[in-house]
Amino acid sequence: MPIKQSFKETYNNKKVFITGHTGFKGAWLTQWLLELGAEVSGYSLYIPSDPSLFEILDLKSKIQDHRQDIRDFPTLQKTIHDFKPDIIFHLAAQSIVMESYNKPRENFEVNVMGMVNILESIKTIEGIQAAVLITSDKCYENVEWEYGYRETDRLGGKDPYSASKACAEIIFSSYVRSFPLLKNKFVATTRAGNVIGGGDWAAQRIIPDAMRSWSKGLSLSIRNPFSTRPWQHVLDPLSGYLWLGAQLLQKNKLLNGESFNFGPHSDSNHTVEKLLKIIEKDWNSPPTIIENQETRIGEAHLLKLCCDRASSLLNWKPNLTFEETLLFTNEWYLNFYKNNSINMKEFTLHQLNNYFNFANKRNLCWAT
Repeated sequence: MPIKQSFKETYNNKKVFITGHTGFKGAWLTQWLLELGAEVSGYSLYIPSDPSLFEILDLKSKIQDHRQDIRDFPTLQKTIHDFKPDIIFHLAAQSIVMESYNKPRENFEVNVMGMVNILESIKTIEGIQAAVLITSDKCYENVEWEYGYRETDRLGGKDPYSASKACAEIIFSSYVRSFPLLKNKFVATTRAGNVIGGGDWAAQRIIPDAMRSWSKGLSLSIRNPFSTRPWQHVLDPLSGYLWLGAQLLQKNKLLNGESFNFGPHSDSNHTVEKLLKIIEKDWNSPPTIIENQETRIGEAHLLKLCCDRASSLLNWKPNLTFEETLLFTNEWYLNFYKNNSINMKEFTLHQLNNYFNFANKRNLCWAT
């Protein structure tokens, strides 16, 4: 079965509008949708890193590429109206926790008003059939219990980033309950986090920081080696977003106005220290340096998601194991930094096809 036939061929010839398409997740999603036969229009303020997966994949030449601010409502509304999408994926955000402390006002403006502006556009523009609105697993009030957070658990956040994502979820809930017109457009939010994979160069994230250091033969400095996270490859939550979007386009009323967690297998929760020990073997890196944690703003040490709702209502399951996630990720960066002869665009497509083949052999719902 070719990859184009996955997701029940729902996206073939569909018009898809993506906010945040130049980011790490946005670029992977854009490429995947192109492989599925979709026509894509992207809306982002800038390319957030150098290098950039968006540029490596040469996506600008394959889509409508709009470089605009999600806070600019008139421009956003007009861009969506002119494109006339069937479905919207909203990923545009300020996505770095530490940056939310440095620029809290901008963090709230982008993450909160961005959600308001996209919902207003969906509400007022005819022809939009569905929307998948991405927030974060950090939208939950994290009390660091060892159980996975469920979609009905309390929202909140100690840091500005987490609080802004909780606000975005509350805004979504308010719109769905306040404006009946939205119920005819089949909308839902998704929550995922700690996504890793090739092509991420964001600041203050463990994998990009490691790759930047190791590629130069430098020691990596880390803050919290014993923090535990549900590590997942970027393609796993994206498969959830795409499958949810496909079901919304089929007008599945059970999903409309709901929120869904997309996390990895339960045995993928590991410490930062274990993650690094596995992947650093291929880099011959100098010893890792543990920074003085007392000088850093406190971060959550434990966070898990319960994905029972996605399993029950969508029949969705994660694809890659923890070991496969690290293999996919490490291979991408090793080829980028150490194999001058390889075409990274082709290798990225190779990984996407390998991911699909794994899912097809495992009889995952969207791949069969």
